[in-house]
Amino acid sequence: MRIEILCTGDEILTGKTVNTNYSHMAQRLEDVGLSVTWGTTVGDDRNSLVTAFRQASERADSVIVNGGLGPTVDDLSQEVAGQAAGVELVLNEGWLARMQEYYSRRNRVMPEVNRKQAMLPKGAEVIDNPIGTACGFAVDIGSARFYFTPGVPRELRKMLEEQIVPRLLKASGLQGVTRMKRFHSFGIGESRADELIRDVESLAPSGGVKLGFQSHYPQLETKLVARGDDMDELEREIAPVADEIRRRYGNFIVAEDNESIEDVILSRIREQAGSLAIAEMFTSGNIAARIAPLEGAETLFRRGVVARDLGNLMNSVGLDAPEIADGVSVETASAVAGALQTESGASHALAVLVDLDEGEDKMEFGGNVCIGIAGENGTAVRQARLLGGRQWVRLGAGEMGLDCLRRYLLGLPVDERVDFEKH
Repeated sequence: MRIEILCTGDEILTGKTVNTNYSHMAQRLEDVGLSVTWGTTVGDDRNSLVTAFRQASERADSVIVNGGLGPTVDDLSQEVAGQAAGVELVLNEGWLARMQEYYSRRNRVMPEVNRKQAMLPKGAEVIDNPIGTACGFAVDIGSARFYFTPGVPRELRKMLEEQIVPRLLKASGLQGVTRMKRFHSFGIGESRADELIRDVESLAPSGGVKLGFQSHYPQLETKLVARGDDMDELEREIAPVADEIRRRYGNFIVAEDNESIEDVILSRIREQAGSLAIAEMFTSGNIAARIAPLEGAETLFRRGVVARDLGNLMNSVGLDAPEIADGVSVETASAVAGALQTESGASHALAVLVDLDEGEDKMEFGGNVCIGIAGENGTAVRQARLLGGRQWVRLGAGEMGLDCLRRYLLGLPVDERVDFEKH
């Protein structure tokens, strides 16, 4: 099956909004054995959209259109779909009632402009959107089947998983089920990972497991994919390969499947009936921002302290800057973590301090990272030098801080060297 993903919107075309929807759709389709042949981005222009729809209908069997289903004047997908298909728009009474009920449950009157979202090309199949007002739909244009989806990421992802992928699999004639196993690691670069596990596919009983990598610094995702008729059989096929990856990667695996390193940390703290506070320097609050929004974190996350200046950071946790004369060091990091633990009343405190180089941002630009952890089992420290530019150091320092905390909570060595630090 030839599949095209067609993303709409001026904000996408001009780069003002990063198009994460495309990458998610393409990766998810690949995971289930469906490959994308074409990817197109079009602005909010009627003529351009009509041309794009008609061109896609000539070269693809199925087209996923993302965006343009809102109530405003620049949301054109329904109108252009009808024009390209040569049919008029008609009011879908069922979806109109759904939207009215949606607003009624919130004690609001539906704005008249939202009525536009229930206007669909005549003969279109409604694709349910259980968490939004944008009505998805499918319609034939030329010889291709078009699937229209909203631009809101969480709405798109739910519709893709529950509505679009099953339809595409059925239309493609692919039989059976797909099992994908994922390992998230920190500290192993893609080249070394390939050297470590390049032969593990051969451990599958029937050789039907495919190995792949996706690098998104500072983490690396290692994927195992198998396809067959029975999910239990696929689990048996993947199991020896997965076990060998765990053995070879060792402590560098931070999470598996849909779990994240933040989930692992929060789960472990919850098991210990603990709580957490974080102090960070130069990481722009990104560490706390990854922990605090998680479900359940509101009862475990006590405090986040963010400062660019070491003196300010120390004062914020109740330390006088003159008390520590070493500047950014593991001793300072340990002192900050200990003071934060006491000041916040948290069972665990993490301090990530960065002494950044001065000068022009370039590959040789780096920073010294000092990490301190205070917990119920005593303290731990870690020091490393990271290179690659400001953003590289910022991302690496944040990930290293979280990884050290994960290791501390699991009783693993905190100071195991990673590929990304200068030796």
